[in-house]
Amino acid sequence: MRPTPTFVALTGLLAMARAFAQEPVVAAADPEALFTDPDPVLNASKQVVLHIMRELLQCNHWDEADKWLTERYLQHNPNVTSGRDNVIAFFGPPPRTATCGKLTMPVVTVLTSGNIVGVVFRMEYDDPRKPGAKYTTISYDQWRIVDGRADEHWDTALLSPQQ
Repeated sequence: MRPTPTFVALTGLLAMARAFAQEPVVAAADPEALFTDPDPVLNASKQVVLHIMRELLQCNHWDEADKWLTERYLQHNPNVTSGRDNVIAFFGPPPRTATCGKLTMPVVTVLTSGNIVGVVFRMEYDDPRKPGAKYTTISYDQWRIVDGRADEHWDTALLSPQQ
């Protein structure tokens, strides 16, 4: 039995729909605006994470890590050992950025639940199915805030082959 022209057309449309199915992930135009909340407790927790992301991760002010991370800082990233000193050693000592203005990381949204602050980031990768093309997706980090500092961290990191 030969496929009908309608069947062939529908099959082609479905294949095209799959090729164009993904909506690109878009980061917020002003990521720092996502780190505020009308609830003062949630706002304070979001501000701690903003400082971690801006001052520590973006601007490399690791000499100020004690302001934002507890000494025991539990780490659930398979590449980094727990403890503030170990985290500092892992990330540092990169050159400190002279000025540390606005957060420039591609943040999509910031979520809170109790003392947990989660951050969704836009990620872009090479498309393995289309050489030269890119696709977007997300990655996720979250911190547990205790007494105004991050005490625990989780992320979507994979084990690095370099360790």
